[in-house]
Amino acid sequence: MEPTRKILVIDDEPDVVSYLSAFLEDEGFDVVSANNGPDGLTLAREETPDLITLDITMPGMSGIEVLTTLRRDENLNALPVVIITGVTSFDKLTDYRDVRPPEGFMQKPIDLAQLLSTIETLLDSS
Repeated sequence: MEPTRKILVIDDEPDVVSYLSAFLEDEGFDVVSANNGPDGLTLAREETPDLITLDITMPGMSGIEVLTTLRRDENLNALPVVIITGVTSFDKLTDYRDVRPPEGFMQKPIDLAQLLSTIETLLDSS
């Protein structure tokens, strides 16, 4: 039996965190979560997740800033990141950044089947 894969959910909306965490746990993943960017980065370093889901629009430290920090950290830059956001075009958010784009991008409301497929594809290829 393969080990349980760990997913870090970073989103400032408690309902989204609860929803995603419950869904992912039901699918057999170990889930840790953070409600803001700084806590998410701390958990990424402490918990060594296999994948991160990341909201863009968060107070204080945006998801773009979190992604930029992850990509510049040699211990975290290989982590696959799936952006889950209400922002309609990710291109507008990243075209001015010198950062590798996320491995996945999803719109809210979340299509759970698509999310699961994206996560499984990324974890199988990592």
